[in-house]
Amino acid sequence: MSSSRRQFLQNTALAAAGLGLSIPASQASNETETLSARAGKKDKDKLRIGFIGTGMRGQGHVELALMRSDCEVAAIADPDPGMVADTLKLIEEKGGKKPMVFDRGPHDYKRMLEEKSIDAVVIASPWEWHTQQCVAAMQAGKYVGTEVGGGFSLDECWQLVNTHEATGTHLMFMENVCYRRDVMAVLQMVREGLFGELMHMEGGYQHDLRGVKFNDGKTPYDSGVEFGEKGYSEAKWRTKHSIHRNADLYPTHGVGPVAMMANINRGNRFLYLTSTATKSRGLHEYIVNHPKGGPNHPNANVEFRLGDVVTSVLKTSNGETILLSHDTGLPRPYSLGFRVQGTRGIWMDVNKSLLIEGKTEPHRWKEAKEWLDQYDHPLWKRYGNDAKTAGHGGMDFFVFHHFVESAKRNQAPQLDVYDAATWLAITPLSEASISTGSSPQAFPDFTRGRWTERKADFAFGDEF
Repeated sequence: MSSSRRQFLQNTALAAAGLGLSIPASQASNETETLSARAGKKDKDKLRIGFIGTGMRGQGHVELALMRSDCEVAAIADPDPGMVADTLKLIEEKGGKKPMVFDRGPHDYKRMLEEKSIDAVVIASPWEWHTQQCVAAMQAGKYVGTEVGGGFSLDECWQLVNTHEATGTHLMFMENVCYRRDVMAVLQMVREGLFGELMHMEGGYQHDLRGVKFNDGKTPYDSGVEFGEKGYSEAKWRTKHSIHRNADLYPTHGVGPVAMMANINRGNRFLYLTSTATKSRGLHEYIVNHPKGGPNHPNANVEFRLGDVVTSVLKTSNGETILLSHDTGLPRPYSLGFRVQGTRGIWMDVNKSLLIEGKTEPHRWKEAKEWLDQYDHPLWKRYGNDAKTAGHGGMDFFVFHHFVESAKRNQAPQLDVYDAATWLAITPLSEASISTGSSPQAFPDFTRGRWTERKADFAFGDEF
């Protein structure tokens, strides 16, 4: 599965030229020098990874690294002593070597980035830390994989792009839903023209998170109504965004897969969006009606700005529309709400059904399973058994595997910094639209015009 680390180091400059990597000429000699300096370290065939943020999501990435023979968990950085202890216990139980630990406060990750022996970093910290940590890691010459979320400003999105272009260091946006099995089968069907010309797509984050945003401070789910300093895990930081922001706070699970189908940033781009939010009631009702809450609980007085359902419509240069939903404060079953519709058919994941003109019965839904099985993506056919033990139905294996393989080769990932900036921008743009009466908000062109020439490269064939 892994290529020779020694050969990789010797051929970096040639590979950069042959693969069209975005390493500026002024940076090429410095980059090669840095990589060559690492050639003398032990375990040359292993990618040495540092992990910034070791909460539940970060620990999931650590576990995936421990399962691979071509990776080493070289370092962890987290200011939470409990999460550090849990991660060290996990590493010990899995037979891994004890990593370097950087736990002297929230900025101690910077000391980790000074370690020349670390090749790559995975960032799984709270959302508000992602950009500064990504920028610092790229400036330190580390190959970066960052967890998803929503952006805070367009300026932050530009920071990611500008740092990548200035340093030549790559960033992978680790959107695992792009690798969901049914989504990848539908991607195959789109590419083979079964739906005709694409017209409209939908996706979103429709997930009852009330029991995640509040807990008892000791256990993570459905256990109480505390958050912030009194909360545990995500309730420590995630809930405050619902207090202060009215936007699509978590757009990338929904937009990522359909952006790949629509070739966004690769011959197509987002032009503008409009967003609308409902009133906010769900989180307040949850506190009032919870056995550990009630109308007299202090948190019953908290005012939440986030509308219970936020709906955004995006228009593309090629004329498609994409509808995104953010719905996390009301009781409901989990669904990402995918819909792919073209001139010859439609697929929807909510009812797990499709219609293809001339191939299924007119005006009636057809169960999609046999079609999804028939068009199962080559990556799933090749790696499906390897993915069985990974989280989120196997998606986590694929996104982490692509990160590792791309980092070992120091090549541009297929979910790159331009995707990261574009998808993250949905949050501040939706916030601006909602605050101005659902006015249209223009997307910046983070590729600086190169979207007209960039080619679709996501998940063609059975190799990464």
